[in-house]
Amino acid sequence: MSNQAVDAVFDALGEPVRRRILELLHEGPTPVGRLADRLPVGRPAVSKHLRVLSNAGLIEYRSVGTRNLYLLAPDGMAIAQRWLVQTWDTALAAYVAEVSQAGAAGPGRGSQQLARPGPPPTETKERP
Repeated sequence: MSNQAVDAVFDALGEPVRRRILELLHEGPTPVGRLADRLPVGRPAVSKHLRVLSNAGLIEYRSVGTRNLYLLAPDGMAIAQRWLVQTWDTALAAYVAEVSQAGAAGPGRGSQQLARPGPPPTETKERP
């Protein structure tokens, strides 16, 4: 998995119109005109977005007669999925190592306590 491929996928997914195109393509192969009718941008912009998605490997197209039909690539999201799994696995492994190290040190013996999120507790005064 190359960094360029990962970057291309996440760059493509970073644009809301492109994510919407992917959602629309879940319905099946679709011509550019029908996509443009359902998006807030014109047909030339849709064509440019389709080119970015295609270059990232997220979609494919088929020529049917005089029309190009766009569809989701079967393994289009595999690069993003592998990157997310690898990144998450690394983060979880670091967390497990930190918790194990803190547990081995014992409570109050050089280990740092994990802070709880939220505001610090406030003192309350008793009413007479």
